[in-house]
Amino acid sequence: MKIIYLHQYFNTPSMHGGTRSYELARRLVGMGHEVHMVTSDTQPSPGAKGWRVSNESGIRVHWLPVPYSNSMQYTDRMRAFGHFAVNSAHRATQLTGDVVFATSTPLTIAVPGIFASRWNRKPMVFEVRDLWPAIPIAVGALKSRPAIVAAQMLERAAYAGAAHIVALSPGMKAGVEAAGVSSEKITVIPNLCDPERFQVPTSAGAEFRQKYSWLGDRPMVLYAGTLGLVNGVDYLVRIAADMVKRDPEVRFVIMGQGREESTLHTLADRLGVRERNLFFLPSVPKAEVPKVLSAATIATSLFTDVPGMQDNSANKFFDALAAGRPLALNYGGWQAELVEQEQFGLCLPSKDPTAASELLANRLRDPQWLADAGARARQLGQERFSADTAARRLSAVLQQVVANA
Repeated sequence: MKIIYLHQYFNTPSMHGGTRSYELARRLVGMGHEVHMVTSDTQPSPGAKGWRVSNESGIRVHWLPVPYSNSMQYTDRMRAFGHFAVNSAHRATQLTGDVVFATSTPLTIAVPGIFASRWNRKPMVFEVRDLWPAIPIAVGALKSRPAIVAAQMLERAAYAGAAHIVALSPGMKAGVEAAGVSSEKITVIPNLCDPERFQVPTSAGAEFRQKYSWLGDRPMVLYAGTLGLVNGVDYLVRIAADMVKRDPEVRFVIMGQGREESTLHTLADRLGVRERNLFFLPSVPKAEVPKVLSAATIATSLFTDVPGMQDNSANKFFDALAAGRPLALNYGGWQAELVEQEQFGLCLPSKDPTAASELLANRLRDPQWLADAGARARQLGQERFSADTAARRLSAVLQQVVANA
């Protein structure tokens, strides 16, 4: 098959951010498919204009310069979404292909997906990574009635225009069904693990620790990801403030960037934990994340308490599995149920940082629990969430859709 893969924020391991599309696409290439990735260059060179094409592990990647960052205002983000949607629609129609595979977010990726599908009379498969626009509405990013109605209309158009839908969690599938889509039209392919990339020698973690005199061999709680409004990382800052009284040797590391970064720094200063037991580090390329996770005693996956976030399929959650790290999370839903069933981490109370601090303090000094939880995490990642399995399932979905077209 020739697959036209639309993802506005595609990343390779040398870049910052999630690499689900890269891992799936390179495996599709390995199966013999031809994959054209249509994406944006979010940090283009000065003066860059028009499309450029590169080969990334056999994937033919078409890059359009569209500056973007999590720190941008929502109006600027919407402008970036619209600019990419219009230009990528034209590019996708030129590439033809057997099937169009469009992955959100943002939901505006449905525009080029639908346009290319209808123009070339080829089926589209739509991947739902977030229940958009439900989440932006819940956090107040979409406020005006016209904007909300337009987003909901686009959501319905995306589902109606798709021959099949891929959802990243059971909760997302239920959300799509609630919009009137039949269950038979939806396949759940959760986020994925790549154990080969994440299981690095213990020396890699030791090397990371030796770089920082404040860390050494102390227990380390890690948050590595976006510092956005929905992530609610202030929760970890408040835990650190309580942990100073319980176990001042525990170190909290927040690694990432986003629009809430300065707010988090201010809170950490106010609570007296910044550079005391909580340390901010810049984000690193995806290829460097395994080393950081190797150094962590417990990894975290955090979200603010808004409806729908429990249905997410967070990269941080699956990176911890791939690395064999115990995981602490502060939201409910299918991932919390999995943590409790498989006993590879902690479910922290979302509105009680003090109680969360107590739970962490007890486990961070329990080497047997840490070893057992890490081993269970690694086994679960290998057996149930491998990238190879996810790619095979996606290939089967795409081939079935093409066969039925």
